[in-house]
Amino acid sequence: MEMRFARSAGFCFGVRRAVRLAEEAASQYGRCACLGPLIHNDDVVRRLESLGVRTVRSLDELSPGEPVIIRSHGIGRGEYGKLRALGCPIIDATCPDVARIHRLVEIESAAGREIVIIGERTHPEVVALSGWCGGCEVLESPQEVQAWLENTPNHGNLPLSVVSQTTGERKNFENSVKLLKKQCTNAQIFDTICSTTSNRQNEARALASEVDAMIVIGGRHSANTAKLAQVCRECCDKVILIENASELDLAELEGAERVGITAGASTPEWIIKEVNRMMSDEIKAVETVEEETKAAAAAETTGEAVEAPVEAEVKEAPEAPEAEASFEELLERSIKTLHTGEKVRGVITSITPSEISVDLGTKQSGYIPISEFTDEAGVNVNDLIHVGDEIEAFVMRVNDVDGVVMLSKKRLDSVKNWDSIVEARANRAVVEGVVVEENKGGIVVNCKGVRVFVPASQSGLPKEAPMSELLKKHVKLRITEVNQPRKRVVGSIRAVAYEERRAKAEATWNEIEVGKRYHGVVKSLTSFGAFVDIGGVDGMVHVSELSWKRIHQPSEVLKVGDEIDVYVISFDKENRKISLGYKDPNENPWVKFTSAYSEGSVAEVRIVKLMTFGAFAEIIPGVDGLIHISQIADRRIGKPDDVLSEGDVVKAKIIKIDNENKKVSLSIRALTEAAAPVAAPVAEEPADDSDEPAVVYDTENPPAPEDLPQE
Repeated sequence: MEMRFARSAGFCFGVRRAVRLAEEAASQYGRCACLGPLIHNDDVVRRLESLGVRTVRSLDELSPGEPVIIRSHGIGRGEYGKLRALGCPIIDATCPDVARIHRLVEIESAAGREIVIIGERTHPEVVALSGWCGGCEVLESPQEVQAWLENTPNHGNLPLSVVSQTTGERKNFENSVKLLKKQCTNAQIFDTICSTTSNRQNEARALASEVDAMIVIGGRHSANTAKLAQVCRECCDKVILIENASELDLAELEGAERVGITAGASTPEWIIKEVNRMMSDEIKAVETVEEETKAAAAAETTGEAVEAPVEAEVKEAPEAPEAEASFEELLERSIKTLHTGEKVRGVITSITPSEISVDLGTKQSGYIPISEFTDEAGVNVNDLIHVGDEIEAFVMRVNDVDGVVMLSKKRLDSVKNWDSIVEARANRAVVEGVVVEENKGGIVVNCKGVRVFVPASQSGLPKEAPMSELLKKHVKLRITEVNQPRKRVVGSIRAVAYEERRAKAEATWNEIEVGKRYHGVVKSLTSFGAFVDIGGVDGMVHVSELSWKRIHQPSEVLKVGDEIDVYVISFDKENRKISLGYKDPNENPWVKFTSAYSEGSVAEVRIVKLMTFGAFAEIIPGVDGLIHISQIADRRIGKPDDVLSEGDVVKAKIIKIDNENKKVSLSIRALTEAAAPVAAPVAEEPADDSDEPAVVYDTENPPAPEDLPQE
């Protein structure tokens, strides 16, 4: 395999200057703060923290008089004033190119011109830049530029001053400017894209077109690195983004004869060198295995004996010195230099929140970052190991200058546990692990130290759901593919979830019965009801069973993901259908009504609907009664709205309760007549059947004509 490096990989001038100023500030002040991560590289930020540079997210976290470093992205004009008010010494590491744009937009804004920034609106550089002008528009793409032009009146005559984020992609900026120039006659364009960034992207694009695979090294949160990967993907089908050497997996480069390597502007030189060294070591190891395999095959043909091949993945280093070893042996071991790829044994000397110190019995001192000890979320390392314990680990990086060795227990565990993964594949056994990474096309699960790739289609999530939902979660999966030569493992979370759901469904169908209650989860909503998972089986709660009140949409009561208690109304095993109820019987409004009122009771009611034959009135929420037109007034009226209006609150007498059909008849006239003085008897008039009012409870289903009183 041939490796080719881009010439401009690594720190740019602005980043190198910022790191140098931060190191000098730490040396001068001892402890100081940086407004946001100094650069988009976690390894560099962690190293600066060890020197005394703490990262703060806002000015509120600062102490008065505390030295403050302004990162290369810069800050807004107002924030400088706040820092001076706090009496904080300022170490300004703003990139000179960025500072130049600050002055530019300040002058243009003061001249009354509208500032347009082409860049990512949430990027720290753009946020800071916005603080140097009276107001601005941040547009991320030509599509946003076009939309802004269409929605901005008189844009053609607006005095625009256009600048770009320094790390912006040139093609994106040029296409955006083309639209603005075409439609805005008073636009001034300032090309503020950093030439170093542009040259780096052009180099990466050219290199990507000449190789079979590209490795891009840099922080995943870095816009600069993300754009490098993007331009590489335009010319190369296989582009791998890693933050440091520990993420390198040579199996992903199988079949690639030429590999290109570039790095973002926030990537330090030592990380690039480490990637180069690890690739060289692993390539040599693979070549050694291939040569030994060929030799073994040849020996088998000739009948000659050969020595057992040395495992390529892990090179054994001498064990820690034993007490009975001679002085010469101890001396020889103490001055021995360790190398990347060796397996070592040592004794734990201290445990801190960030790392574990290990005495290796050599001239170098070892340490295991907590991130390289375990992937288990929320685990307390002190519960797993203790000072004085003996531990085995894998050498990740050796720094002979500082005399330290970076170790990884996870890497060693992955080698040791490889056989258990192969066995799980053969036996179709379920394994468990923690999701540690969102990858292109899926996620990566750490199973006993072995990285298992789970495609998005096998993650168990809906298509539209982001894979990040599973990060740091403990999952069960089945191993579906093991490629030993490439050390590649593929698994499926969906397969295990499907089997578990099927088992739950069978159990549910075997014990289901009418009236049985379940605690379920709302899976989806439709216009006619809600589907609820009650244990591997989805039942449907009809909209009429969701509430005692009249509702139009299930979303008025529930939302997807709600956990609710339901009961079985009916089920059909043959067609696999279940009808569920959700309404609480104790909240039945008819029960509440009949316990509080009886025939002859007087209630204060609210008119909710007017019909030609009468008015419906709400007695209590969920129970309506009908006031027939003949029972509204003590005189004959033409229509109900001659006397009543919707929303009116009146007193009415309950003259009839139909418990069987749950209907109530009301009368306002009965109260009026009771209050009127007694008159002398008069001649009896023909019977008026209006004394027997229509009785209707459901306002949506008026009575049939034959049921109405006849004149």
